[in-house]
Amino acid sequence: MTPHNEASPGDYAETVLVPGDPLRARWMAETFLDDCRCVNTVRGALGFTGFYQGKRVSVQTTGMGRPSFTIYVHELIASYGVRTVIRVGSCGALTASTPLRDIFVAESAVMDFDVAAGDPVGKPDSELARLAVETARARKIPFHFGPMVSSDIFYHPTPETRFDLPRAKGITAVDMETANLFALSSALGYRALSICTIVDSLLTGEETALSERQELFRTAAQVALDVAKAIG
Repeated sequence: MTPHNEASPGDYAETVLVPGDPLRARWMAETFLDDCRCVNTVRGALGFTGFYQGKRVSVQTTGMGRPSFTIYVHELIASYGVRTVIRVGSCGALTASTPLRDIFVAESAVMDFDVAAGDPVGKPDSELARLAVETARARKIPFHFGPMVSSDIFYHPTPETRFDLPRAKGITAVDMETANLFALSSALGYRALSICTIVDSLLTGEETALSERQELFRTAAQVALDVAKAIG
């Protein structure tokens, strides 16, 4: 038990999928997992554990942004012995080559304030990334594998130009958590992967509807669970 999690030791599997939205966490668990049970309800950050095709897997809500994400991932690793964390989240497109509803597997990620400085980018576990790409191809799921930028700011005073530099450097998608996922994996020693669904475009202003939000994540969840099943 932690200040933010009422689960008991052993309640989480070694592999945990981490969506930000508690309703998405519940939908993923109820849709894909057998013998599923809720292991955490504190602050509405729902956590579940069950079996995906015989492989024990957990799903845990992390909320939005780096502070909330860091708390939940740190506690999963430090208090519950989790070894693999797979983000199943949303992202925005920065170019016309990344259309809405496709999935985006992050090849790397960097914070927006580190782009100009040329600081080293974070990267996923190489085996997990390879499995994600192979799974998406085998399932014929439209996907992109490329660099991502993360930002703490959702509503920005100059939205039209804020990602000009990342775009110029070949970065094609943006979210709020993936750079931190990769940075924490180096610090805490877990295996990391980020699979996001493109829900809007910062280039055209297009957005997906809230009414399709859960079903929209089906392909990303499917790829993430197939990866979870494939690893030891």
